[in-house]
Amino acid sequence: MKKFLLLIALIISGVGFVSAQYVGNNTIIDYDGYSLQFTVTSVEPAECELISYDGSPTDIIIPATVTFGETELEVTSIGNYAFYECSSLTSIEIPSGVTSIGSEAFNACSSLTSIEIPSGVTSIGGSAFSGCSSLTNISFGENSQLTSIVDGAFYGCSSLTSIEIPSGVT
Repeated sequence: MKKFLLLIALIISGVGFVSAQYVGNNTIIDYDGYSLQFTVTSVEPAECELISYDGSPTDIIIPATVTFGETELEVTSIGNYAFYECSSLTSIEIPSGVTSIGSEAFNACSSLTSIEIPSGVTSIGGSAFSGCSSLTNISFGENSQLTSIVDGAFYGCSSLTSIEIPSGVT
């Protein structure tokens, strides 16, 4: 039943669901033209991390939840190197449940033009957006809970003309 509800939610959101396969502690979700791989990070609460991407589409929507076996897991983090060197990526939609973006998660995504960081994100890892040379706009959700941006997070973002860092960042 949960898999059916996930399928319906993905269809409604405009994301085409193709298949899911389980590899050890990981699940790979295949959408139209790309694959996202997740790993379970917590059983209670049921959470997972996006750990890799494989494909060439320019626009990616990360699902808010994925199903692993019989369990629906909330996507709460984007792991280190998850989209590393995805040079064709121009836009990405990050779900509101994500609380952290890992080191070099979007490093060298040279075609990424803008990104909205959800308000629940509390940390951005080192070099997370380094080398995103086309990135012109970074926005943070209203009432951002961001407290940490590690060194080099926006290094080499040569098209970025300004950024307003939330007041809670130390």
